[in-house]
Amino acid sequence: MITGAVIASSAAHADVIRPAVLRTAQAAAYLGVAIPTLRTWRHRRRGPKSFRMEGHVVYRLVELDAYLDACEAADSRSNPELNPLNQARPKRDRSGRRVSERWAA
Repeated sequence: MITGAVIASSAAHADVIRPAVLRTAQAAAYLGVAIPTLRTWRHRRRGPKSFRMEGHVVYRLVELDAYLDACEAADSRSNPELNPLNQARPKRDRSGRRVSERWAA
């Protein structure tokens, strides 16, 4: 009988319509940032893409998700290729100079 409750519950959520665009306050809440932060990003041409619709600044939901994905990909903690601990470092001697510099001096 638990299965029927899960199906009924998911069926009740099936007719929920997700908006295609969000206004500034809604987008800020979605991203978890303050409204002035989102406005500053927009004026500096940073952050997620936005546009005006009927005089209101709106953000497409897919653009907000794409922005979050780009932020995650640019973070060294979630992208092992950007982790500085995985980068090859030049060998150094006791004085701190690179080994190749020691012979050139």
